[in-house]
Amino acid sequence: MNYELDHPEIRHAVSKLCANFPGPYWQKCDRENSYPSEFVAALTDAGYLAALIPEKFGGLSLPLSAAAAILEEIHRSGGNAAACHAQMYTMGTLLRHGSETQKAQYLPDVASGALRLQAFGVTEPSSGTDTTSLKCTARREGDTYVVNGQKIWTSRAEHSDLLVLLARTTPRDQVAKKTQGLSVFLVDMRDVLGTSLTIRPIRTMMNHATTELFFDEMPVPAANLIGEEGQGFRYILSGMNAERILIAAECIGDAKWFIEKASHYASDRTVFDRPIGQNQGVQFPIARAYSQMRAAELMLKQAIALYEAGGNPGEEANLAKLLAADAQWAAAEACVQTHGGFGFAEEYDVERKFREARLYQVAPISTNLILSYISEHVLDMPRSY
Repeated sequence: MNYELDHPEIRHAVSKLCANFPGPYWQKCDRENSYPSEFVAALTDAGYLAALIPEKFGGLSLPLSAAAAILEEIHRSGGNAAACHAQMYTMGTLLRHGSETQKAQYLPDVASGALRLQAFGVTEPSSGTDTTSLKCTARREGDTYVVNGQKIWTSRAEHSDLLVLLARTTPRDQVAKKTQGLSVFLVDMRDVLGTSLTIRPIRTMMNHATTELFFDEMPVPAANLIGEEGQGFRYILSGMNAERILIAAECIGDAKWFIEKASHYASDRTVFDRPIGQNQGVQFPIARAYSQMRAAELMLKQAIALYEAGGNPGEEANLAKLLAADAQWAAAEACVQTHGGFGFAEEYDVERKFREARLYQVAPISTNLILSYISEHVLDMPRSY
């Protein structure tokens, strides 16, 4: 197995960039519920958001391991890549299944930052993770598809130009399998916003810029259909391993931030004439979180190695996301407990990162659904849903 996946030069450069966006910057964004536009612009200018785009379209042609290193370092530095990480994992749908015409039309501008591909419309209020039950429809009328329906938890839609959208093009009762009849479209939201597309922000416990979308007879050129009509579910699935790997990398980055923050504070904070880190009751939760992080990191490296070797590491990608999210949460708990009351103070950044970390027990896929996947597809147990 190839473990040369760390990309130290990239990590150093990303860390140096992130130093220009310290805690107070993220605290201000969090307090004002604002999008970190300056940070995203800096990443774009440095080329990092074009990491996976081929050089012929203006990107860096880097492997998935490099993208994982970029996202991990952002989180390890105290930032939050959720403002822009979708440009990494939605890219795969267009790269693998889009036409050469679509790639030539959109990817150079995405790579340069002239266009943002940050929004991914799949989840709906009534279906949740039961994707095949979605009700958003797209009917063909000549050279146009007309979209009606709703999406929820579509993050960054207000800050994106393009949307990757999954909609049903054939009614569910007219297909042999429920996974058939779904299609993927690349929607230029600039053309329809305010007329047939409405974006409604959703306030959440963390600054995540998430929204719900409403489509009312929204026209999409037939030329913007990605791949074949009716094969969209397969296209979406093919990108999920990459998505889970990249999210796992962010969780590892957060875990490292929490562990470093907690261990340094425990060594410096003196109570009863001794550092609190001298007490095993303080040491052990941090040490255990570190051991969980290292184990999750090894699983993540295995998933990346298999992916880059051309494999389809469903088990490894799911396990990496599960273990990394659990390690992240254990580290977050230990960090808050170590800081005591100061863990709840805005200026220490712990409470902000704590709130952000909680998301990955739920998204982009619930840990319970990962356990269901492992039970059915790895352990050959009966399907639970």
